[in-house]
Amino acid sequence: MNAITRVATAATMLGTLLGAMPLGAAPIETGRQIADVNGAPMVVFTYRPVGCSDPSLLLVFHGIARNARTYRDDARALADRLCLFVVAPLFDRQAFPGWRYQRGGIVKGAAVQDARDFSGRVVLDLIAWVRQQEGRPIAYSLFGHSAGGQFLDRLAAFVPTEARRIVVANPGSYVFPSLEIDAPFGLGKVYSGTQGEAALRRYLEQPLTIYLGQGDTRDDERNDYPEALAQGASRYQRGVNVFDAAKTLAQTRGCNSTGG
Repeated sequence: MNAITRVATAATMLGTLLGAMPLGAAPIETGRQIADVNGAPMVVFTYRPVGCSDPSLLLVFHGIARNARTYRDDARALADRLCLFVVAPLFDRQAFPGWRYQRGGIVKGAAVQDARDFSGRVVLDLIAWVRQQEGRPIAYSLFGHSAGGQFLDRLAAFVPTEARRIVVANPGSYVFPSLEIDAPFGLGKVYSGTQGEAALRRYLEQPLTIYLGQGDTRDDERNDYPEALAQGASRYQRGVNVFDAAKTLAQTRGCNSTGG
């Protein structure tokens, strides 16, 4: 093989390899990024632990203060210990008011929204962005606190994901595992009949963990609307009530529950 042939062959092989790689794939560094979320820009705060060559992804969802940077920073120690790449998206108030963030964009006023517009689908778009940038099919888990916990519980109920684990910490309200309670506080009006039974079973089988503080028992003025109060007087009691109801229902129906 002469030199010209070798160069041509190498160029062909390089072109093939580059064509197989995601366009613009490059590891995401620690800092403030602008993610392309299905064509719309979204601010995210990221952290990549040093000395961790193949981290899995942890998406962290902030509370009502919309302080994504702080949540990113609070996750650093966990990321260092478990080799996790942290992404904390910022859901600004203008684009994601309460009905779109905490309550998942499932219902606006009394109208159930198109499933393609449920806010949880933003998570799928964020994961696609991370995978494109990283150039690999990165595995992921989800953690949300308070308002972010409400958001993730609606995602668990209404938007299928490939999450290894979904952790909701001290949310103000939940999706109660019932087709008799209207969304976004139950699954009613979104699902019914055989479709509803399948959706309820999928929710019960999610790798969902409810994380509670036993001292979180004060009156919950921030979430004192009737549908939330029906789940319990405090955040702690609501979490216990939803967990107990889901556990009993899963056992009755023989579901393969991976929650906790």
